[in-house]
Amino acid sequence: MSKDTLQTNMRSALKWAGGKKRVIGDILKVLPVKGKKRLVEPFVGGGSVFLNIDFEEYLLIDMNKDLIALFNIIKTQPEKFTIDAEKYFNGDSNSPEKYYELRKQFNATNDSYERSLLFLYLNRHGYNGLCRYNKSGGYNVPFGRYKHPYFPKLEIEYFSKKAQRATFIQGDFETAFSQIRSDDVIYCDPPYSPINRTASFTAYTGSSFTDQDQKRLVDCAEKAKSKGVPTLISNHYVDFTRELYKNAAKKELFQVQRSISQKGKGRVKVKEVLALYK
Repeated sequence: MSKDTLQTNMRSALKWAGGKKRVIGDILKVLPVKGKKRLVEPFVGGGSVFLNIDFEEYLLIDMNKDLIALFNIIKTQPEKFTIDAEKYFNGDSNSPEKYYELRKQFNATNDSYERSLLFLYLNRHGYNGLCRYNKSGGYNVPFGRYKHPYFPKLEIEYFSKKAQRATFIQGDFETAFSQIRSDDVIYCDPPYSPINRTASFTAYTGSSFTDQDQKRLVDCAEKAKSKGVPTLISNHYVDFTRELYKNAAKKELFQVQRSISQKGKGRVKVKEVLALYK
């Protein structure tokens, strides 16, 4: 790991529900980095952790194929992508009519470059940083009604530079665990176990992340531990995860501000856990 460990001021180019930028310091308190050259993230999401912790290499996995396609295009074609994407951030594109027209265009095309441009547009103009698909794979986040959606030009530029040390792969989290090396450390930010069983939002790839998936993740962490590779997992601290992580080597608890409804009163402090397997 390089000397420049902590750079917690870098934002993702994407708005991302549950992004970890604010808790990088908490993660670093527990993440075993000594002697480790590569950070592996089986759920890279918006990329805030990778952007703010400095390693020689990164292996970054996510189930969301649009997300990984976007990251690979920013990595390889940042200048062209920035010029083409910025065209969607003029005033003419910030209306519900245009948003739903472009969302329909996004769902109709299979061209990865076009989808990447529209994915960034939809992310920045859609509601509350959500990324959500219906069961048939159609992106269905409603219009966000922001006065001036931000175009993340500087964030794209920084991401592209950092991404030169990264490999982005679309796939299930087991894809990441199947490629681990002895000089790796793994950080997992899976879709969280619900605070209550009626408040679940885990369908950002069009399929749900079940209790069985949570258990499968712990199994992977245990296997990695047996190979000398530590794994840190973030989650809500609820009855289910309290039992699930009972054999973790260390558990760090902290509270975060979390929006659990559309109304301002729904923003409450909830308890999260960092469970370390090493």
